[in-house]
Amino acid sequence: MAGTFKFELVSPEKVLMSADAEQVMLPAVEGDMTVFPSHAPVVVTLRPGVLDIALVGSKSRIFVRSGFAEIVPDRVTVLADKAFDMDGIDPALIAAELKSAEEELAAATDDDAVFMASRAVEQLRLLGGKAA
Repeated sequence: MAGTFKFELVSPEKVLMSADAEQVMLPAVEGDMTVFPSHAPVVVTLRPGVLDIALVGSKSRIFVRSGFAEIVPDRVTVLADKAFDMDGIDPALIAAELKSAEEELAAATDDDAVFMASRAVEQLRLLGGKAA
């Protein structure tokens, strides 16, 4: 189908999503980026945040704690350590993830770890407010 590319979201346990997408917004460490069909090849590190996925005929929002995205002209593959569908997300799950992120932030010993943990805390607090 013209104007689309294959989008796959993969966790350590399984493939969470495999669908045709029109665009995907990624929370890259370097800044948010939107991927369209025929994007130049690149691999980016993801920070905690929400993937906004425009599928053919629908939209999906997925929270990722961290991971990587491999982008080639006809495919985007996101490898996420943890990913949660924003539709119907359980407030208890957000609370548990927030506690874990706060513990990671307290234990962080380098700038990269502090950045990723503080971003996770910030994003999870925002999600917690929306889930409540």
